[in-house]
Amino acid sequence: MWLSWQVAMQMAMVLVVVAVVGSRVRNPQRAVVTVVAVARETALVLGLYALWQYAHDLAVHKTEGAIEHAHWVWNFERRWHFPSELSIQQAFLPHPLLTKALDIYYAVAHVPGVGILLVWLFFRHRDRYPRVRTSLALMIGGCLLIQMVPVAPPRFLTDLGFVDVGLRDGLSVYGTGGSGISNQVAAMPSHHMGWAVLVGIAVVTISTSRWRWFVLLHPVLTLLAVVATANHWWLDGVVAWIVLGLAYALQLAVVAVLARVRRSETQALAPAGQYLSSR
Repeated sequence: MWLSWQVAMQMAMVLVVVAVVGSRVRNPQRAVVTVVAVARETALVLGLYALWQYAHDLAVHKTEGAIEHAHWVWNFERRWHFPSELSIQQAFLPHPLLTKALDIYYAVAHVPGVGILLVWLFFRHRDRYPRVRTSLALMIGGCLLIQMVPVAPPRFLTDLGFVDVGLRDGLSVYGTGGSGISNQVAAMPSHHMGWAVLVGIAVVTISTSRWRWFVLLHPVLTLLAVVATANHWWLDGVVAWIVLGLAYALQLAVVAVLARVRRSETQALAPAGQYLSSR
């Protein structure tokens, strides 16, 4: 089970204290500077994680309309000729070893995948780290806002033939009564798919290793896992990817605006500098 939001927030507060105390050290050694930087960034990530988990806890009681919204998603996908989640799940149901492997991947690979990415970027590509971290933060915020509208996952729609594979295999992260580690009616959008695509894009565009392309197996396996286990709709992933794209575009827009402001300030100061130099 992943950390509760309370524990994550307590850890974040401790790390904030460490960062503040470390930043006040006079003439700090390189090790102290590194500790402060790691503590500050870890506190930020744990804070985001706590926010994510806390928002899930808030939304878990907002179940009214979740089934109706799920049926709307199903009808929307049929109208726009999305692949059938039901057909994909039925192809896997006769193979319990495969479904159990997908259950485990769904439960285990999600958070560590992003964590490993952030650690790798922080220590190996520090200049690229802020943009990826900010994209993650903005995507989490955008997804949480959308998740205030409850949408049931496919496995709730047994009338259509879906099966709760995780529950059948004894590997459900949700449990039988909605008391698991995640909110059961926050299917839209899918953090699993959004985070997995973020990992894939970041590694492929930043790493120079010839093996970097293998990381794309992560979003592919995640997509297969969430659909075959009936934990998410295709549309859940599409919306998450749109939110991720908007998060990145927002950063680019802010950077462009700040660059324009700096250029304007430089141009405004240039005549004054020329005047002083002429005197």
